[in-house]
Amino acid sequence: MRKIIRKHMKTTIIIATCVVCGIMTGGFIALTHDLPQIRALESFKPSAVTRIYSSDGQCLAELFVEKRDPVPLKLMPQYLTKALLTTEDRRFYNHNGIDFRGIMRAALKDIIKRKFVEGASTITQQLAKTLFLTHEKTFVRKGKEAILAIQLERRYTKDEILELYLNQIYFGSGAYGVQSAAMMFFGKQINELNLAECALLAAMPRAPSLYSPLANPKLAKKRRNIVLMVMKNKNIITQSEHDAALQEPVTGRRSNRSSVHAPYFVEYVKKRLEKDFGSALLYKGGLKIETTLSLGLQQAAIETVEIRLAELEKRMKSAKLSVIDPQAALICIDVATGGIIAMVGGKNYEKSRFNRATAARRQPGSAFKPILYACAVESGYEQNHILMDTPAAFSHRGNKSTWQPKNYGNTFKGEMTMRKALALSRNIPAVRLIEALSCEKVIEFGKKMGIKSKLSANLSLSLGTSGVTLTELTAAFAVFPNRGKYIRPYGIVSVKDSKGRMLWKVNPEQSIAMSRAGSAIMADMLQAVVIEGTGKKSKIEGHYVAGKTGTTNNCKDALYVGFSPDIATGVWVGQDKFITLGKKETGSKAAIPIWKDFMQAALEKREVEYFDIPDNVIQRRFDMVNGHVLPVNSAKGISGLFRK
Repeated sequence: MRKIIRKHMKTTIIIATCVVCGIMTGGFIALTHDLPQIRALESFKPSAVTRIYSSDGQCLAELFVEKRDPVPLKLMPQYLTKALLTTEDRRFYNHNGIDFRGIMRAALKDIIKRKFVEGASTITQQLAKTLFLTHEKTFVRKGKEAILAIQLERRYTKDEILELYLNQIYFGSGAYGVQSAAMMFFGKQINELNLAECALLAAMPRAPSLYSPLANPKLAKKRRNIVLMVMKNKNIITQSEHDAALQEPVTGRRSNRSSVHAPYFVEYVKKRLEKDFGSALLYKGGLKIETTLSLGLQQAAIETVEIRLAELEKRMKSAKLSVIDPQAALICIDVATGGIIAMVGGKNYEKSRFNRATAARRQPGSAFKPILYACAVESGYEQNHILMDTPAAFSHRGNKSTWQPKNYGNTFKGEMTMRKALALSRNIPAVRLIEALSCEKVIEFGKKMGIKSKLSANLSLSLGTSGVTLTELTAAFAVFPNRGKYIRPYGIVSVKDSKGRMLWKVNPEQSIAMSRAGSAIMADMLQAVVIEGTGKKSKIEGHYVAGKTGTTNNCKDALYVGFSPDIATGVWVGQDKFITLGKKETGSKAAIPIWKDFMQAALEKREVEYFDIPDNVIQRRFDMVNGHVLPVNSAKGISGLFRK
């Protein structure tokens, strides 16, 4: 009987053991079957901040999904690592990923308090949870966390785990990792932090929103002081170091180093980068983007647009217009390189992100005439060629009706040279000229000058009735001081990866748009606009400048595009609803003040340069009205450039 009982007991024990082992095996399989591969960490790259820089190395903007700047452990202050280990995981270098003493201590406190008051996750467990798991509080998740922590400890050194953790943890306010947190809260590099700042950072990971100095400076200081006290009690710092650190203030001032200084330009750059590199690399790759923008001149552009638009608004209010919402755009291009020096796309980026410098196609009015006259010069016309400024009627293609263009002021001046017709911006001579050349020829020439927008093949094209962007028009004007060479405007100089390796470098798109002689003659003719024509207000003492005004019907658009020998700047002023700016708000009155203020700032520290005069071009004196060539020593007439 006893043998039978013993046999049944053995059988029961064996069965029970098998059941327990099966349950444990099943539980282990359930915990581990869907765990991620730890070896993936070997190729793991935490997302990093991409930065866009101005031409002088100043940060224009930061792009990120998680604001993170990974740094090696050796660059982190010892105060920081010791403070963090003191508060988060005192036995980090002594356990294998799970701190059983910490678990027992936390469990005892939880039992005494009859609720969860203290966790026992090690830094390795926290890293495993951050990288691979969700934040749900379940026993299954805790089990997976423990298994992953043990695997991490077996594969990586303690320093590697600590470095990754310090670059991963969230500090609140969009800052991930210690470097981003140091910049966010103190405006410093991580290796520049003092003891008090290190203690504050170490205090934050447990509850970032609660202990953030931006959200709650008083509570943040209280928590920091606790960390300092623990460090002193553990003999990590001395009493004097502790006392000195306690005196350090905790402020809620956010660093402004990451603010966007040129929002329209930055958006323009981002669109190009997203197209070429994709959003993932752009916002997570830690790229370094070098651009052509001059931050100083960009600020000058923003300020003058703001001031001059305020003056215009006052004039519009005095005129009692029904709609008063003037906008302005400015683009400045380096003549020799094609690089964009400054860009303003509107008066307020936060209210309207539409970039009027690059995307708005507005009628340029008479600012288009230099392209027409340049086509004539390239076709063999000289600047003393006579045009008639008399009443005329022109036939529309395929239409029996006729068109009778008018001059501004509805006056006529009879015969005049091409130079004078351009300087005074007379309409009828321009229409006669395009009729002689043909619309198709002018359109084809405009394409060579960089006009990408569609130009309509009708005679009114000569008066700027086809919409173009301010950027393409300004780039076309830049051909004149650039010896006939067109360079497509660009804003990005280079793109480097997070390790400083070159990913892309600019290779400007350029072509010969017109002859060197022709471009020199056009620059000379456009100087006449400034000296004796509609652009007199754009004169800048001590510098040679040239340009052309533009005004559309009923003063809906006001433009001035001009250049010095080395920079070209275009300004547009108007209302988005295509309605008037007010009576007599012409290019001369509304646009030139912005252009002149900016160009004075741009040319202030530049040496005086002269416009190009090639060997196959000579200066001659001629009568401004009848075009007759005068003796070289004549006191009459004016001097202009001609082909030999």
